[in-house]
Amino acid sequence: MSELPVEPIEDKPEDKSAKTRQILGMKGASTEAASIWKIRLQLMKPITWIPLMWGVVCGAASSGEYTWTIENVLKAALCMLMSGPLLTGYTQVVNEWYDREIDAVNEPYRPIPSGAISGSQVVVQIFVLLFGGIGVAYILDRAVNHEVPVLTFLAIGGAFVAYIYSAPPLKLKQNGWLGTYALGASYIALPWWAGHALFGTLNWTIVIMTLFYSLAGLGIAIVNDFKSVEGDKQFGLKSLPVMFGIDKSAWICVLMIDIFQAGIGVYLITIHQNLYAAILLLLIIPQITFQDMYFLRNPLENDVKYQASAQPFLVLGMLVAGLAFGHATIG
Repeated sequence: MSELPVEPIEDKPEDKSAKTRQILGMKGASTEAASIWKIRLQLMKPITWIPLMWGVVCGAASSGEYTWTIENVLKAALCMLMSGPLLTGYTQVVNEWYDREIDAVNEPYRPIPSGAISGSQVVVQIFVLLFGGIGVAYILDRAVNHEVPVLTFLAIGGAFVAYIYSAPPLKLKQNGWLGTYALGASYIALPWWAGHALFGTLNWTIVIMTLFYSLAGLGIAIVNDFKSVEGDKQFGLKSLPVMFGIDKSAWICVLMIDIFQAGIGVYLITIHQNLYAAILLLLIIPQITFQDMYFLRNPLENDVKYQASAQPFLVLGMLVAGLAFGHATIG
């Protein structure tokens, strides 16, 4: 009697999507067991590297001194490695470690609360990423002959902010406003400063304007708090959704995002960069559209959909502002 042919078992599209989300560290991740290296990657949340790497590009643009040579491309790539996989990866693993009790409530499938990786393995990963990021910063300082190792200082300062954001006794994330602003500045200002300092001279105008821009980043940071409301309440973390409620926090979020981008647009007009200002202001319109379509209607369910739809316009606006700063030679 002949046996029936066995059809190969293939992952359904939704299974593949869940596994991809697991590796990227996104909401809706698969709960299946994975290799230790996939788990390490999941802890580092690769999806969060992209804004930091983009910030380096914006900083290089704002310097007004970037030219397309192989040497400059390699230096920019190293700076992206430092800002993204190494130091953002370090930040995410530290946050995962100190949030392990909260994640046991909000996201019990995460690697640490689920027991998929040991505490000692996590600590080793933290130190490897930290010293790797600082080491790359030092190499870049030497490569561009910085008398003052600006990039090394930025790497150490950023790592310190990341630590006190997550770790007691300060644990900045316990304070809704201070914690989310620290997160917003880390995603916009810090990598921007690194890219600018790599190719130009960092100055107070760039520092102040990017810190102002980071207030829009504060709005983006609030979006990430909606998924953790229950755990935050239980552990006494004063995120904005906990402090103000879901609906009011959603409005605070979108107003911060829109108003401070518009503020940068107005500044560009004052320095006679009218074309760049017009482009930046136009890029705010689709963000407002997606805020109305998705986020304001149901921030708990549509946070990921909103970010995927609207954030490309925000990050394009950052590059427009960087190019305007560079063209105005304020860098």
